[in-house]
Amino acid sequence: MTDKKIWVIKLGGAVLNSEHAAHDLFKALYLLAQQDSTHDFVVVHGGGALVDSWLSDAGFATAKHQGLRISPKEQMPYIVGALAGCANKQLMAQAITAGLNPVGISLYEAGLMASQKLKALGQVGSCEPHHESLVPDLLATGRLPLVSSIGIGADGALFNVNADEAAAALAHQLGGELIFMTDVEAVLDGAGQPLAQLNSEQIEQLIAQKVIVGGMEVKVKTSLHAARHLRRGVYISSWQKPDNLVALIAGQHVGTHILP
Repeated sequence: MTDKKIWVIKLGGAVLNSEHAAHDLFKALYLLAQQDSTHDFVVVHGGGALVDSWLSDAGFATAKHQGLRISPKEQMPYIVGALAGCANKQLMAQAITAGLNPVGISLYEAGLMASQKLKALGQVGSCEPHHESLVPDLLATGRLPLVSSIGIGADGALFNVNADEAAAALAHQLGGELIFMTDVEAVLDGAGQPLAQLNSEQIEQLIAQKVIVGGMEVKVKTSLHAARHLRRGVYISSWQKPDNLVALIAGQHVGTHILP
């Protein structure tokens, strides 16, 4: 295991919809790595918009349950192709042009096995540490692991794992800090104002009031679960502002701090 501080950065797949967003984020990571050699970075990504597009083109209807995509077995070739294939390689290309040395992998290579979460959700998976991860070896050789949220079960079944949950599991396994880069700068209150920090009680209240719903509900619950396991705070911030990422790694407070 590297003795550097590891930052697991979950990147929302929507970053691919903005022409320069991924490149600008990776450029910020490149400059950080040049200025300070005490940090290592691992990126975990989703790609929901791309999956929606591929499934729609193939004639499939898509549905979600509490922010999680229902993933029938017959849709998995498209989901795997979109996430582990197209989205992963598009992000690799942006990282390369920013000066980084990325390696695209899935959850298995990162040391995480998958299993079915709920039968009603189809091939939606949960993940847990299973075997030795390639991530420390990749970091030791100066590579940037780019991890898609596709998981493989002990029986060889393919699973669509929520990328927020995958990032949290990976941060726990690596003993790393965790940042969720989403399409909003922070979690918002009922008046649409950013919340600097949230604890368990406040999160439960905002969910009950339907202020936090859908994908953000999954993200906040996952953040809280991760903060408890990591025994330290987890940040939610925006991929639209690379300076936010730089500030967080420098120890500044931006976005929403989820407290254990």
